[in-house]
Amino acid sequence: MEPIRQIRSRTVVLASSNIDTDQIIPARFLTVTTRSGLGRSLFQDLRHLPDGRPDPQFPLNRPEAAGCTILVAGDNFGCGSSREHAPWALVDHGFRAVVSTAMADIFTNNALKNGLLPVIVDADTHRWLIDHPGAEILIDLEARRLTLPDGRSSAFPVEAFARHCLLNGIDELGYLQGKLAEIERYEAAHGR
Repeated sequence: MEPIRQIRSRTVVLASSNIDTDQIIPARFLTVTTRSGLGRSLFQDLRHLPDGRPDPQFPLNRPEAAGCTILVAGDNFGCGSSREHAPWALVDHGFRAVVSTAMADIFTNNALKNGLLPVIVDADTHRWLIDHPGAEILIDLEARRLTLPDGRSSAFPVEAFARHCLLNGIDELGYLQGKLAEIERYEAAHGR
């Protein structure tokens, strides 16, 4: 995982509320156990017309979405069933952060464990972001602040251990591996 300290990017706005994990990555794509390639199926059913062609009006299909690493989503993003494939698909597509007023707890936990920063902001900041797709913003994980182009900023919460892991580009296993020498000393001292 790449460490996250600051993310500066234009935004892609998907303003719909209650986007569930099956809309993020439909169940028929859950047959893989690796992250690679899932970005191609991100929002598969929303991104395509009934005849299978890409919907030119869907925000991720628009040319200005290219290269954006911040998704601004509607309220209650990531609701529905638990699936790690949802943050895997978002990260594989290129997103490093999702901004909303609320996200499902289980999605938030899966995102944090897989290198995707969930950012919860106040309603006024969110409204501004929804109304200004493509705005370049700064998300500073070290300071736990999202800054708009005009300099206004909004604090966001992030659990301390998850923040530590994201800042250092490690997951829970990587954290434990970093403590291996201490673990071995403890075991040696206690006859294990």
